[in-house]
Amino acid sequence: MQTVKSIHFCRYEVKKSIFISYVTPINEFETFRAKLKIEHPKATHIVWVYRYINEFDQIVENGSDDGEPKGTSAQPTLNVLRGLSGVNLSVLTIRYFGGIKLGTGGLVRAYGTAAKMVLEKADFIPYEKRENFCFTCKYHFVQRAEYFLNKIGVDFKNRDFETDEVIWRLKVNINQKEEIARFLSENFV
Repeated sequence: MQTVKSIHFCRYEVKKSIFISYVTPINEFETFRAKLKIEHPKATHIVWVYRYINEFDQIVENGSDDGEPKGTSAQPTLNVLRGLSGVNLSVLTIRYFGGIKLGTGGLVRAYGTAAKMVLEKADFIPYEKRENFCFTCKYHFVQRAEYFLNKIGVDFKNRDFETDEVIWRLKVNINQKEEIARFLSENFV
């Protein structure tokens, strides 16, 4: 399974209809969809799909044809994501109607092609299950903890500075979790 770290887009034209596709990490889906609705008020359709892994390690999928004939837009896009084993991401495709009807088969091909094109531009990374991990330390250990977390590639921006300690709230993979536990036992206990 694989996912993306950042937003990518591409533009595709078929019989004067313009398709603009975006791929986003799942955590940016809702805000990005709202942004597209504001930025493209004259778009005929904004079709979207997403796939993510929930807390029970199940793949959750959903999509909207946004007024296109049922099964002609979201389903082909979702099939492309399935074929690439893409998870924790979404694809949104904006369509500006060009005046020439594409027909059911034409829509399926157009939305599938738009999805393939944007996913070809995306920088995929292997999917890793991440868990919440929390620990506290005194202020004089903060710099040492930051250095260590940087060294093992953990994003540590989510932390709370209390009156006498720092509370760290991290998302880590299993290897990082083991390394942090070892580091904490060697340095703070």
